[in-house]
Amino acid sequence: MRFLRYIMLLLLLLPCSGAAFASPRNAGEAQTVDVKKIIFDHVKDSYEWHITTVGNKHITLPLPIILYSSRTGWELFSSSVFHETDVYNGFYISQGGSYEGKIVELDSEGNEQRPVLDISLTKTVISIFIISFVLILVVVGTARWYKKRKPTDEAPRGFVGIMEMVIIMVVESVIKPNVGSTYKRYVPFLLTVFFMILLTNLMGLLPIFPGGANVTGNISVALALALCTFLTVNIFGNKEYYKEIFWPNVPTWLKAPLPLMPIIELVGVLVKPFALTIRLFANILAGHTALLAFVSIIFVTMAVNRYIGSAMTVVSVFFTIFMNVLELLVAFIQAFVFTMLSSVFIGLSQPEHHKNGH
Repeated sequence: MRFLRYIMLLLLLLPCSGAAFASPRNAGEAQTVDVKKIIFDHVKDSYEWHITTVGNKHITLPLPIILYSSRTGWELFSSSVFHETDVYNGFYISQGGSYEGKIVELDSEGNEQRPVLDISLTKTVISIFIISFVLILVVVGTARWYKKRKPTDEAPRGFVGIMEMVIIMVVESVIKPNVGSTYKRYVPFLLTVFFMILLTNLMGLLPIFPGGANVTGNISVALALALCTFLTVNIFGNKEYYKEIFWPNVPTWLKAPLPLMPIIELVGVLVKPFALTIRLFANILAGHTALLAFVSIIFVTMAVNRYIGSAMTVVSVFFTIFMNVLELLVAFIQAFVFTMLSSVFIGLSQPEHHKNGH
């Protein structure tokens, strides 16, 4: 779990802190801890993957930068070049402003501007590739077990048994009741979404590489998942669904000449993906932020007084462990809720024809 990563961090940093506070120094000389920077450096995306810190040396995995600039055309290089020089071929990582943490270049007037296209393999992208590969192994491994068995054989045990239990629970308790009679065609998509979010959240709790990335806490990833549901709902919605949007069963004066109800229905259609996005993004981001805030308490109080810091270390570790256990539950809940809401929205796009005008 993620609290192991913080314990490792404490083992690395507390000896340095102890040495700093062992010699007398006044409050003005005490080193301060930039909690905001620590938290934002963890939750935001980056062009390299920080693995650990040994002493003053940061061990990182450089990632490929892929850009297209109107000035130089296509550019392909490693993010490690920014450790050797701040500016590479006119590109550098902005340290402030609207593009903080992003690769930028200077225009003719000396202002920062983003390249025309930035498809670099960032920490979040690499993490998604890893999670997708793991998910494929899990699904294929489970499917191969059933391929070698007959329906009359004994029920699976171990990992395959857990997968069967979770799949049956999601299909029978979430997808089938909410989608309706056409649920089977949407089962592959909804199960993929469920396990993708669940595995991503669980990988985020791992204290070592390749875990620890804030993937679903990235609003771009959450929005991409929500847009998949949005497209599924509106591409496969039946005629009755569109009739209820553009010509709902309400008094005519609410539909013409001023299309009041159709406008309200269209707003509702557009709001649904944003509701999915914010719910997933905000909950995961809040969990990461809270955990880092609890760990930062140790270093903030140590900077004030080592005795207070020692006492707060116990409190901090307790709350960090509690939050990690809670995060295990949240990892499942967020995958469950996203799948449930997606099922509800898909079910609403498959309404049966009204009978007898009702």
